[in-house]
Amino acid sequence: MSDSYVSSHDINIPSHNGFPNGSEASFGQPHIPTVPIIRKKLMGYVGFANLPNQVHRKSVRKGFQFTTMVVGESGLGKSTLINTLFNTVLYPPKVPLAPSEERPKTVAIESIGADIEENGVRLHLTVVDTPGFGDFVNNDDSWRPIIENIESRFDSYLEQENRVNRSKIVDNRIHACLYFIQPTGHSLKQLDIEVMRRLHTKVNLIPIIAKADTLTDEEVLQFKQRVLADIAYHNIEIFKAPTYDNEDEETLAEAEEIASKIPFAVVGSDQLVQTPDGRHVRGRAYPWGVVEVDNEDHCDFVKLRQMLVRTYMEELREFTNDVLYENWRTEKLLSMGVAQDSSVFKEINPAARLQEERTMHEAKLAKMEAEMKMVFSQKVQEKEAKLKQSEEELYARHKEMRDALEKQRSDLEEKKRRLESGRPLTPEKGSTQRKKGFLRT
Repeated sequence: MSDSYVSSHDINIPSHNGFPNGSEASFGQPHIPTVPIIRKKLMGYVGFANLPNQVHRKSVRKGFQFTTMVVGESGLGKSTLINTLFNTVLYPPKVPLAPSEERPKTVAIESIGADIEENGVRLHLTVVDTPGFGDFVNNDDSWRPIIENIESRFDSYLEQENRVNRSKIVDNRIHACLYFIQPTGHSLKQLDIEVMRRLHTKVNLIPIIAKADTLTDEEVLQFKQRVLADIAYHNIEIFKAPTYDNEDEETLAEAEEIASKIPFAVVGSDQLVQTPDGRHVRGRAYPWGVVEVDNEDHCDFVKLRQMLVRTYMEELREFTNDVLYENWRTEKLLSMGVAQDSSVFKEINPAARLQEERTMHEAKLAKMEAEMKMVFSQKVQEKEAKLKQSEEELYARHKEMRDALEKQRSDLEEKKRRLESGRPLTPEKGSTQRKKGFLRT
């Protein structure tokens, strides 16, 4: 018979922040209290330890989908950085508009998709670009087409969920938003703050300092501190690498190092240049030297790629589905008048449930008692009113009878006096006739 013991480790149930218990996501969430569970020691090999391999084979067979959005002013190297991240030419070189050509007057939303494969793993990558953002004299509503596009993708996914046949659901939701910040060296512009405030509740926001080779190392460090101060002051939530329980020190140190690089100061280039020592690297050549894209001493591109692609791409997808989309879906359904009983699918402590039922029962008894008292009071008032009315009627009848008796007594006394004085009780008939005859003569 297998041995059993009680452990106080958390049950690995996804919490409302989209990550398992014990993890830390970019949004601060209260910790779920620990639940004691009973663990069993196996007598021999069963085989469910092979489940991760089954999931791996299934995932490789199905492939992956990932959608990222790039937001930033023109000329910050967004297309170049995307080509550098995925080591493929998604965006061809852009031809600048001639001075005589008409410029667009609104922010456009352009999507480009590509199927890429690496070591047998297929990825359908979609990049959503926002040309025209921040390029106008008045940029007050430049965020609106971006928000509408994100919400329209949520709407499309919700519509697919409500279909009868949901076997072919296409996930085109935005899983990560790379927000490019102009390397001014000062602080965030008002446009950046406004757009990030509207984006952070709908997408995983990843701030990026573009063209970091225009700043010195000291200027980059100071600029990062100012950007983080502005983000914290305006309560903007950015995506941070989650950490889990029972992870090794190397993984925790890696996550901490990635978090320390936010916002990422990057340099993008898909061109190979030769270094003074004869190496051919991706980078940018200047008269004073070569900036290497894949050199962590030169920029944060490696850490950005590590977080976005190599380590936390699945976490970005999960957080989008479990937190951002669920929050939007809840608000959407509530605004449509769809409500759900909060007790459905809710784990309830039996003692707490019993206490709740007892409280509800006592409240029901108190309500019934109050209603009975009110009804009793009304009945008493009605009875008192009827008794008072009857009393008044009896008093009136008593007075009437008393007056009648008093009149009868007066009449009897008058008759008695007449009898005692010898006078007739009624007038004589002859005298009446004589008077009548006398009147006739």
